[in-house]
Amino acid sequence: MSGRPCFFIPATLALLLAACSAPGTRVVLLPQEGGAPSAVVVRAKAGAGAETTVSQPYQQATAASGAGGAPRLDQADPAKVQAEHRSLFEMAPPRPQRYTLYFDAGGTVLTAESQEVLEQVLAAALARSGGDMVITGHTDTVGSGASNDALSAQRAQQVRQILAERQFPAARMEAAGRGERELAVPTADEVDEPRNRRVTIEVR
Repeated sequence: MSGRPCFFIPATLALLLAACSAPGTRVVLLPQEGGAPSAVVVRAKAGAGAETTVSQPYQQATAASGAGGAPRLDQADPAKVQAEHRSLFEMAPPRPQRYTLYFDAGGTVLTAESQEVLEQVLAAALARSGGDMVITGHTDTVGSGASNDALSAQRAQQVRQILAERQFPAARMEAAGRGERELAVPTADEVDEPRNRRVTIEVR
């Protein structure tokens, strides 16, 4: 083909297009992080009815210049794509890192082990240029739903405050509470489960 390929990368990374209007266009779908499904519809010509859906990692659709019908669908060689377009893959940001911190019962005091993990979180976040964090608080099922909503938010804010005091920019952290809605270990009501008393942190 005379045209260069177009690469569709998951929205969590970036959408990079190379000469999509060039004669003879090839569209390659790159894999979504974690294997989540993704797809893109490729039309042979703007406004034309003939189209092909690219929905599998490294699947490609090729539309020849001036050709009628739907773009041809086949499978690209992942190793070849990565070797020929190494710079494209190097532009992708590193994958998010996830951490879990645990709390003593009924409050916002981190366990001793989690205080050590917090140092790892800070180091990972500072190592990323322009990185940010999403901090989500959780509780066990002891107490009312309303009180657990408040407690989970307090836990998230407490961790955010600690990290801000250690020089991570507060503007690059989001903190929210989910109460007892997303239990790590499903339990009945009023069960004291230490693994549910937690904050999850995604460093991006």
